[in-house]
Formats: sequence, C-alpha cells, structure tokens
Amino acid sequence: YDLYILSSSPWENPTALGDKLAWVKKYFGGEGSDNVFFRKVIFSSAKNLSRGDILIDDRTANGAGEFTGRLIRFGSSEFPNWQSVLDELL
Repeated sequence: YDLYILSSSPWENPTALGDKLAWVKKYFGGEGSDNVFFRKVIFSSAKNLSRGDILIDDRTANGAGEFTGRLIRFGSSEFPNWQSVLDELL
C-alpha cells in the first residue's frame, strides 16, 4: 500500500492544521524525510476530490461519504478497531 494521511480541519480552529501536523511528526518519525509520512499529508474539507482505492475514516462528513473508492468506516460495527481494519487489508 502507498499510504497518505488525508485529514480535514475546522475553519473555526486556526491552530488545527499545525496541531495535526505536529501529531504526525510526533507519532510517525519526527521532522523531514525520517518521517514515514514526509510530504504525504493532505488537508482537505472535500475528501471526495482525492483519488485512491481505499479511504479509512470514522465519518462520512467532509466528502468521505462520496469518496469514489472504497470507504472503510473506522469505529463502525464492521470495523470497530484497528485490528479489524488490518485484518481486512492484510
């Protein structure tokens, strides 16, 4: 899989984008090219405009429900946790 992080950000929270990027840096390898998601983070409030085969999201808002590929609803009865998502994908 060629993974990207696709996240929306509320307009009302001016620090949300920076906060989310700081989270990615903290949990996925720090600054620069050492990070597995270096240059692979996309912020969009229209997730349906992104191309891909699979979107893992906990909601259908912000275009996730109209995504043209397969939507895996994290937290749903079918995919209640990360292990169930991994079992589906691997």
